[in-house]
Amino acid sequence: MGEITHYYDKIGVAVVKIAGGDLKVGDKVKLTDSQGEEFEQEIKSMQIEHAKIEIAKKGDEFGLKVDKSVKDKSAVVKV
Repeated sequence: MGEITHYYDKIGVAVVKIAGGDLKVGDKVKLTDSQGEEFEQEIKSMQIEHAKIEIAKKGDEFGLKVDKSVKDKSAVVKV
């Protein structure tokens, strides 16, 4: 579905680039890093350039508030 391109640890926000499909507020996603650590969470809000969005489509890069810290290149998959 996509991957984390950057993580801002001070504010707990990950930048996600969508490689295929779409994600919307309310979807559940699983984030998995290269060591196999993973967690699931519901998407509560997404932003592009500080503007709230409801849906992200293929090719979009958006900010996602995450419940735990994540590493760059972590996989993002819709559950």
